[in-house]
Amino acid sequence: MTGTLLSFSAMAVSIRLVSNKLTVFEVLLVRSFGALVILFALLAIRPSLWPQMKTKRLPMHFFRSATHFAGQYCWALSLTLLPFAMVFALEFTLPAWALLLSIFVLGEKLTKGRVIVIVMGLIGCLVILRPGIQAFQPAALLVLACSFFYAVFNVYTKKMTATETTFGIVFWMNLLQFPLGLAGSDPLFVLRLEPWQFLPLACIGIAGLFAHYCIANAFRYGDASVVVPLDFLRVPLIAVVGWMFFGESVDALVFIGAGIILAGILWNLRAEAKGGAQNVSLPEDEGLPEPRK
Repeated sequence: MTGTLLSFSAMAVSIRLVSNKLTVFEVLLVRSFGALVILFALLAIRPSLWPQMKTKRLPMHFFRSATHFAGQYCWALSLTLLPFAMVFALEFTLPAWALLLSIFVLGEKLTKGRVIVIVMGLIGCLVILRPGIQAFQPAALLVLACSFFYAVFNVYTKKMTATETTFGIVFWMNLLQFPLGLAGSDPLFVLRLEPWQFLPLACIGIAGLFAHYCIANAFRYGDASVVVPLDFLRVPLIAVVGWMFFGESVDALVFIGAGIILAGILWNLRAEAKGGAQNVSLPEDEGLPEPRK
């Protein structure tokens, strides 16, 4: 998940840097296009990867890709309207949704450690946001919608790792999202860009691909309700980034909230290390071979 944390932070900064020239649809088009360029290059270099794209779950790929695209649209738009720390903090209502969905969709167990990490994560985010002190911003509703879409996406990513390879999951997501971004974009949008903005555009494509590669692998080796809470660390990280590069305010409460979040994560990891939870396989996944590495 470390790669995911760094990649999403890099994407957030890059989106802010090009938001004065591109629409959200155009940003998402660049992300899918950049990822597809890299993926097809890998296929050309390593033909052995082609069999990994075979799938028997194309409808689930469509559902997962559409849900993620909706979440990404809300996320990218909110980054242009709200401070980074607020966006990332509100986004962490996601683990609460993911915890509930993982119980009903994946059959995972609800343990004491997992409840504690969710509760402490949300408390830490509330400390950072200080609700009731700052005026409510309607754009915050975009982030809450984003959190729900991402929770659905993450749970179905975990579900698909039972039968799909990491390469196949990432490839189908970007292939299916490319026409969605193209439908809302101006084909000549590159003419509006300044030369220096091509670097953050490249970062969006590379970081977007790497983030989802890391997410798929993380879900392959851990329960969704264990992996998702680790993403809480993005809150203090992006708060510092926003302060350093965009002059956004950051104070002691951000780091106090980060400490609460980290304490919850460490508590849960300690409980998991003691064998407090085991994966529960779904009937449809029993007896299936492990995906080819």
